[in-house]
Amino acid sequence: QVQLVESGGGLVQAGGSLRLSCAASGGTFRGYGVAWFRQTPGKEREFVAAIRASGSNTYYGDALKGRFTIRRDYAENTVYLQMNSLKPEDTAIYYCAVGRPILSTLHQASAYYYWGQGTQVTVSS
Repeated sequence: QVQLVESGGGLVQAGGSLRLSCAASGGTFRGYGVAWFRQTPGKEREFVAAIRASGSNTYYGDALKGRFTIRRDYAENTVYLQMNSLKPEDTAIYYCAVGRPILSTLHQASAYYYWGQGTQVTVSS
């Protein structure tokens, strides 16, 4: 059974950068799509980014494209989310998720069946 271990969250000033990591244990990402979601209290879970099993195609939420980059390292069995130009509204718990979504559903949390524990990102003004 695949377990996902997330790290890299923390406190950062507006305009700064963070890199989140999602590492697989007990299995491999190979053959699975990977996505990042985020959630704040009182708000719906928001799609952040996704990468296909091949690693050749990436997708981003409309509000994030241009600031965030997702990539996967098959040798390290890890997926990264590089976050630049962070804003206070980026503050959230960020979750890594694994599944086999089709293109039309990759932005939906229900399309994923393995989830990490979440890592807190806090951006101060």
